[in-house]
Amino acid sequence: MGVGPAGGGGATGGGQRRLSGTGGGGSGPPVAGWWSWGISLVVVMAANQGDMYRLNGIAHVAGFIDQENKFRVLPAHASEETVQIYARGYIMMLLSAALFTDKSGARVHLRWLPYVADLNGLGKYRWASATLSWLYMCLCRVANRNVKNLAGPLSLLQSWIFWRFPAFRPRGFDAILWLLAARWGRFLPSSDEKGPRVIATRHRLDRLTGDDFIWMPYSSLEVIQVVHPDILRPDHTLLWKSTTTLIYFASIEWHQVDRVLSQLGGVQHIPKPPINIDFLLSKDGRGPTRLFPEVFATWHQCWDERRQSVLSFQLVPDPRPSAEYLD
Repeated sequence: MGVGPAGGGGATGGGQRRLSGTGGGGSGPPVAGWWSWGISLVVVMAANQGDMYRLNGIAHVAGFIDQENKFRVLPAHASEETVQIYARGYIMMLLSAALFTDKSGARVHLRWLPYVADLNGLGKYRWASATLSWLYMCLCRVANRNVKNLAGPLSLLQSWIFWRFPAFRPRGFDAILWLLAARWGRFLPSSDEKGPRVIATRHRLDRLTGDDFIWMPYSSLEVIQVVHPDILRPDHTLLWKSTTTLIYFASIEWHQVDRVLSQLGGVQHIPKPPINIDFLLSKDGRGPTRLFPEVFATWHQCWDERRQSVLSFQLVPDPRPSAEYLD
């Protein structure tokens, strides 16, 4: 994970287009069209029923994609075709098991097949904002008292916490790596009983002061030295300061950076009331909303016009909330 929007500390960089339709700066097929096209190309391989599938003559796993460690080691003297098969398998594992995880375990959704069909076209989508949208949606869902488990890109959430709350960082993870979330990649939480750990964590949160939170952890020289230069290009950094939509298929969230200016180096004043997106939070892509480019056209337009919604504010040495905000 790299430096993400709104100081997210983890969404992957790269790409020019959102994941759910045509994006600004170019034209391309919306996902709704890709979906029907991709499904029509999926046929079962008789040699390995129920597990391996073919897409344009290239083998893919569409069930438990790494159930038998199929793509962990590339065979010696692999042909170009085999290399592409393994690349597609790895990318599908990354999408389903790291960036867009849900509660289906190791299963991979068929929606990804059309995307990995064209390896050269993967870079045109804005994977960073899509990942952040899915994380926000998962955090909203787990706030429901009837939801027991949290899904989503939890390595991104964990990285955000550890970078900003030094008191919660595990020991022995001092090396700063790229991708930045990889710093904590080998961390395994305690297996002790959950109840006492939750109570202890709540007490630690209650005792936190303003000095226990780092507003801009990625601004230090030791971090900048390992960040990939492409991440710091203006066309990427502008998105961090844009109040716009974050789109992942039917999951649409609002990028409310006007409420976290201190994480971008500015003074946080009292913001405007937040936009009510309860209607969007009730949609999950099933039922009549599955044709999301048409249903959510207004929100897609917000994304297309994201460059017109970039905040302008003064950078300060000590980016804390204003006294008015704290009162």
